[in-house]
Amino acid sequence: MPPHPDMALVQALLVRALVARFAAQRYSAPLIRWGTMLHERFMLPHFVLADLAEVVTDLGAHGIEFELSWLRPFVEFRFPRIGATKIGGVELELRSAIEPWHVLGEEAAVGGTARYVDSSTERLQVAVSGFVPERHVLACNGRPVPLAATGTPGNYIAGVRYKAWNPWSSLHPTLGVDSPLSFDLIDRGSRFSLGGATYHVVHPGGRSYDHPPINASEAEARRARRFEAMGHATGMIDLEALDAQLTKRSAGDDEYPLTLDLRRRVPRAWGVGSSQAWGGT
Repeated sequence: MPPHPDMALVQALLVRALVARFAAQRYSAPLIRWGTMLHERFMLPHFVLADLAEVVTDLGAHGIEFELSWLRPFVEFRFPRIGATKIGGVELELRSAIEPWHVLGEEAAVGGTARYVDSSTERLQVAVSGFVPERHVLACNGRPVPLAATGTPGNYIAGVRYKAWNPWSSLHPTLGVDSPLSFDLIDRGSRFSLGGATYHVVHPGGRSYDHPPINASEAEARRARRFEAMGHATGMIDLEALDAQLTKRSAGDDEYPLTLDLRRRVPRAWGVGSSQAWGGT
């Protein structure tokens, strides 16, 4: 539901424009089988906005004037900016992304039965600009982020999927929480982290809010406190371990090549007890 009447009007206008376009001319192009890309590419704001741009272009080609800028408030509302920082000439930005939540089976509840929604998993988008793959490696919690080129030189994006909290009923009850998420920009030449950022799913001080945010400004302030433009790994980084994981992903065996799923049991390249530590546990 749009939070503002003007956004509701734009939403209704888009639906009417699409109805008018297909009423005038049927869509006869071959349908595309997206497969797992529906649960990867189109979960990220970059590809959602690119898809909206194609829709607007198609409307314009059929004589319907519609501006892409009218839809940008929807993108900012649905994919709020978590935070951004600049590290050695590389800008790192985090945005919220879409994560489907599964509805579990019926469970006994007071007065009857209920179906619990597993909201323990979340996803965010990592975007970098000024990134040079031959020089840099981006890691999250000791594991390489599979960045993909956007078409603009130096700009890359990827998704990070993680377990945000541990509810009493979920699909993977034995997996631990992955928060906080620590990002490191690693220099290949020196094998050291140039800097990083940290994202906390909850308040970094462990506080519990007594009530929901009263408006968008308070919600934005809460998100800002959970992002810290600091916190990175110290010491020399094992680049061979990171490159080995990236090479394995690029071999085509992964169904989600653009997403780093921290819940999977993959060894970390470093961290406390890294020889025995596993991502997502």
